[in-house]
Amino acid sequence: MAYLVLARKWRPRKFSELVGQDHVVRALINALDRDQLHHAYLFTGTRGVGKTTIARIFAKALNCEQGVASTPCGECTSCQEIDEGRFIDLIEVDAASNRKVEETRELLDNVPYSPARGRYKVYLIDEIHMLSKHSFNALLKTLEEPPPHVKFLLATTEPQKLPITVISRCLQFNLKRLPVALIEERLKLIAKEEKIQAETSGLRLLAEAADGSMRDALSLMDQVIAFGDDDITEADTRLMLGTIPREQVLKLLYLLANKDGPGLLAHIAGMDELAPDYRGVLDELLGLLKTLALAQVVPEAAAGAEGIAELTGLIAPEDVQLFYDIGVKGRVSVEQLPDPRAAFEMLMVRMLVFSPAAGTEPGDGQIMPVGDSSTIGSAGKTSAHKESAGPEKGGLAHEEWAALVVKLPISGATRQLAANCELERREEGAVWLRLAPEAASMLTDQLKKRLRKGLADYFEHDLRLHIETGETRSETLAGRKGREAIERQRAAERSIASDPNIQAMQDAFGASVQDGSVQPLD
Repeated sequence: MAYLVLARKWRPRKFSELVGQDHVVRALINALDRDQLHHAYLFTGTRGVGKTTIARIFAKALNCEQGVASTPCGECTSCQEIDEGRFIDLIEVDAASNRKVEETRELLDNVPYSPARGRYKVYLIDEIHMLSKHSFNALLKTLEEPPPHVKFLLATTEPQKLPITVISRCLQFNLKRLPVALIEERLKLIAKEEKIQAETSGLRLLAEAADGSMRDALSLMDQVIAFGDDDITEADTRLMLGTIPREQVLKLLYLLANKDGPGLLAHIAGMDELAPDYRGVLDELLGLLKTLALAQVVPEAAAGAEGIAELTGLIAPEDVQLFYDIGVKGRVSVEQLPDPRAAFEMLMVRMLVFSPAAGTEPGDGQIMPVGDSSTIGSAGKTSAHKESAGPEKGGLAHEEWAALVVKLPISGATRQLAANCELERREEGAVWLRLAPEAASMLTDQLKKRLRKGLADYFEHDLRLHIETGETRSETLAGRKGREAIERQRAAERSIASDPNIQAMQDAFGASVQDGSVQPLD
């Protein structure tokens, strides 16, 4: 007997064998058992989730010789012929190959005639969104009021391309993408029944690569069986799919955390010897970043995720979000550029460059007043590091708060909060701060807790932190930097306006300086 591919051999023959589409199966079973049958059904969803399979089982339920029921016998002539794809009253049409209006009219010319063998004449039109506009117009009237012996079963992967007039004439069922765990369980069952030695980790990789499609998972399983000589191992599966071990991707995050640029590029060069699919590597990296971000908010999320718990203290939450954003936005370049390795390397370098440089505190030179979108320079950091008499750890004068902020082991939003405060007073074991009113929205329990920890680490003992919102008596660090940025911007604009070359071009060509195009050099 000729070999039958797994996707066809294990195609469900009855509703009880379907997995992952319970919401659709339940509705169809109830309709069949109650004899409440609509004349047109529309099944939508991504590839390989069961649209055509459900339609064929439904057609079998309608034409079973034992009667209309949700459990066709599967043994009568009609059921067997439908399973074998040769039932004369099940007319399957590929709309991608028969999209012209002439072909549609020819198909509809036979609608009035009674079924030759079965109870119903069933038209199964796959990828119906491929029909031409004129074909849809020809179909509308028949689709709205077909003869009682006709049922239309329509399937498409792109329902948004269907005319609303077609959708409104059908009962629509949206089939879901299948979760990885469900696909993995199905693959385990099939491997057991087929007597194939399969490693769980290998099946997991196949389920993830299937991207929600059971048919794709079974096709990949066929491929890895041939590749591995009737065995499924993790090593063979990774080699076939072009994926790399998770530990290799995890190491990328450790290298980013350590700001190790040479090590990062060397590690990518090592991965390249495995000929990986860099889109898959990036997807794995994004998945790890998502798990890391969740673990930083809810530590229990790191349970079972090897290596993630250690990373939560090495990469700041703000940087995790930045890395994730860079990865998502750069995915297009990895997919489209002719050299995916170069695109991936640029992504990693971008993450490295935009993360805090080694030897400096995260967020130095990036303090901005709330509500001010001006670019802030690094003058505050320079002056703070040049002060030889910086704030003493034993005492803290009011005017020294600004210098202290750039020295505290805090970053991101926590430093923004500190920069928008002024010191009110400090007593033994306690610090009182006043927060500028325009920054009141920044005062959250989480940021206050981080600032208190930063102060405690700096002074090397625990302390209480009190922050009140109110008008500050003096200019805050954020306010000063914002004012300096505005002054530099105005100076740059005055310099451009008074430049004789600019003035000459304005006089000769009627040119003008575009608003927002002038930026200070520092």
